[in-house]
Amino acid sequence: MTTSNAQATITVPNSVSMVSLLGISDDVLRAIELALPAVNFTVRGNEISAAGPDEDVAVAKQLFGELLMVLRSGHAVTADSVERSVSMLRTNNKVTPSQLLTAGILSNRGRSIRPKTLGQKEYVDAIDKHTVVFGIGPAGTGKTYLAVAKAVQALQNKSVNRIILTRPAVEAGERLGFLPGTLSEKIDPYLRPLYDALHDMMEPTTIPRLMTEGTIEVAPLAYMRGRTLNDAFIILDEAQNTTAEQMKMFLTRLGFNSKMVVTGDVTQIDLPKNSQSGLVIVREILNDVEDVSFVRFGDSDVVRHRLVQRIVAAYREPDKKKAKELAETMFEHLVSE
Repeated sequence: MTTSNAQATITVPNSVSMVSLLGISDDVLRAIELALPAVNFTVRGNEISAAGPDEDVAVAKQLFGELLMVLRSGHAVTADSVERSVSMLRTNNKVTPSQLLTAGILSNRGRSIRPKTLGQKEYVDAIDKHTVVFGIGPAGTGKTYLAVAKAVQALQNKSVNRIILTRPAVEAGERLGFLPGTLSEKIDPYLRPLYDALHDMMEPTTIPRLMTEGTIEVAPLAYMRGRTLNDAFIILDEAQNTTAEQMKMFLTRLGFNSKMVVTGDVTQIDLPKNSQSGLVIVREILNDVEDVSFVRFGDSDVVRHRLVQRIVAAYREPDKKKAKELAETMFEHLVSE
């Protein structure tokens, strides 16, 4: 079977800088060449020529059109977004790359925080539409980071009066009184990832003031008991390490004009073997409840260093191999009978 070749020319408007489109030192162009290796690209002045198989050239032409739309909207084009954009164009998703790349949540110190994958956009949209949202998936998918971004956005928009961030301190059995040091020193190791996210999204000098005022509260899950949380954006992180009782306790803290986001990875449960994860159980209990949304992330939603996505996938391979070996053993046993 032969594939016909095609050619296309993309003319970049004079209002758009070639550097902003192709990247400093052409790093965006190199990313495009890696994502579409069958296409030969030539740049002359403000024209980009693409030659190669029909389907790939069509994708290249669409890709440049989408990237130009991103630039016209005032957003930057990066090499990191190219591979995901090509994948979206090949699968004909309803959401276009330009829609995804311009869906900004916050801007801080010249950096835009936005969803980078379809799974992340579904998550952000779910937070906008529902009162309680569960984000479940592997490490590096932005579950906590985007939830904190939406919380800061809600605070800045005055949709809520405060942000409450909490995690179960499993390693200490939540008996923090037995640990040395002040309360802050005891809980800091468990809550550090939440502080890190906040520092990415707000001026570091304002965070201590907002915490002193009670506008931002970062505390272990045990400190939520007995409270009703009104006018708040509440995030429970590492929820796979809650028990069924803790999960119920947390969810019933919901007050008026509040929003809850629960994040976790059910493959990284650190509870004792005789304890069942509250995050596993709650999926069965609340899956069909109105105004509650469950968003499941996959390996393709990992947005840390590219190697992290490969590590996550590699760790799953032994489980796949074991399942295959078990199936083959069962089949051989049935045949022998």
